[in-house]
Amino acid sequence: MTDAPFTAIDHIQLAMPAGGEETARRFYADVLGMIELQKPQELAKRGGCWFERGLLKIHLGVEKNFVPARKAHPAFLVEDLAGLTQALRKAGYPISDDVPLAGYNRIFVHDPFGNRIELLEVAPSSS
Repeated sequence: MTDAPFTAIDHIQLAMPAGGEETARRFYADVLGMIELQKPQELAKRGGCWFERGLLKIHLGVEKNFVPARKAHPAFLVEDLAGLTQALRKAGYPISDDVPLAGYNRIFVHDPFGNRIELLEVAPSSS
């Protein structure tokens, strides 16, 4: 076995139903504060949308027989988890907690299509 040449994740793709682009924009851009990227012309005809913030890239692709990812999920490191949690609640997105994870504060939210997303913030050290 040779050393794997992988260096990073380029993007994460989540599925969405056809016609959900405006709904995606309201969540990913308006609430989460991500920037929408223009999809390449040859891919734009498939629908969906792409967002990024810093090194984080999320592609939402249209899936014909869409079923949300309710267990499998991406986990995003964030700053100001409390502020983001407040913005999500204000926008009507329910937040759920899970068992504590050492070194992190975290919550779970579902995007408007039902895809589960974990949001983590490095916990301040207690020294």
